[in-house]
Amino acid sequence: MSKKIVHIVGTGTIGEPLIGLLCDYKEQLGIDQITFHKNTPLKDDRSKVHSLLRRGARIAVNEDRIDGFKKLGIESDLSTEEAISRASVVIDCTPSGIGSQNKESFYKKFSNNVKGFIAQGSEDGFGMKYARGINDEVIKEKSDNQFIQVVSCNTHNISCITNTIAIKDVGPDNLKEGRFMCIRRANDTSQAGNFIAAPSVGSHDNETFGSHHAKDSYDLFSTLGYDLNMFSSAMKVNSQYMHVLWFYLKTKESITLNDVKDRLQNNDLVAMTSKNMTSTVFSFGRDHGHYGRILNQTVVVEQSLHVKNDHEVYGYCFTPQDGNSILSSISATEHFLYPHSFEDKVQCLSELFFDEI
Repeated sequence: MSKKIVHIVGTGTIGEPLIGLLCDYKEQLGIDQITFHKNTPLKDDRSKVHSLLRRGARIAVNEDRIDGFKKLGIESDLSTEEAISRASVVIDCTPSGIGSQNKESFYKKFSNNVKGFIAQGSEDGFGMKYARGINDEVIKEKSDNQFIQVVSCNTHNISCITNTIAIKDVGPDNLKEGRFMCIRRANDTSQAGNFIAAPSVGSHDNETFGSHHAKDSYDLFSTLGYDLNMFSSAMKVNSQYMHVLWFYLKTKESITLNDVKDRLQNNDLVAMTSKNMTSTVFSFGRDHGHYGRILNQTVVVEQSLHVKNDHEVYGYCFTPQDGNSILSSISATEHFLYPHSFEDKVQCLSELFFDEI
């Protein structure tokens, strides 16, 4: 039986914690080896590379950069293309646009060797959109989808909130409209650039959906055959902690505040909180999450929930950033490795979910 090898391309905001989590749960997930590609030999990144190597991962680098890594004390005997060709699953976690370039330059070339390729939220058009807990049944039914795009962290949040409160168990026709405001952090705590000095509002580039968040969520639900009325706006604030989502859902069937709370509490991918600041939720994740990550799809502020006229639901929730994308990336990986039992395999991660934060 051939080895089950997962190869991660990129060691940034999603790639680094994903490599670590896969190493820590390798046996439970049924993975034989974790490899990763690092593009540039940087002294600032040496400590994290050594840490990932100590946790059991194996590094691959471009042949023309082997000497650069050697100067940093990092040895690699695995080339870029060799690492892709020998992998069972490849997860691309590179910056925006690079994943689609890699698909054309590398992934299509090795599509006969590799079971599946996964990219992140920025790579629109890479493959079928996917989020854990939303369209798992589609990736089970359409097993010939070799390329999968895990949607962005805010798209996870929008989709989870919409599905849990308005659609699950009652059907897509129950959602009359969904309106969302994504209040985004300026950059990640690991990023040195792109911070902003003051809040900055975004534009509505899509006539139907506003910002890309509602469009991406609509496309995700469309894999299930749903045609939803969704619109989103977005802005950035001068904070590094967490994204905040304001939501408004109008339902066809009447709903009470207790109904809303019950539906949210019954979804193990939803965490409830009475904390109303991103800093305190972020701090909880740092202290109690897996290396600071919260893997739930959303963290709902319980006291912000409100129901008006028996049909209109309002509330705020926090987006666990890379955590929810990491969960979906692992779920998609297990689908490629164990198509008939991936649901059972990913249950080993349930110990990392929180009911309350």
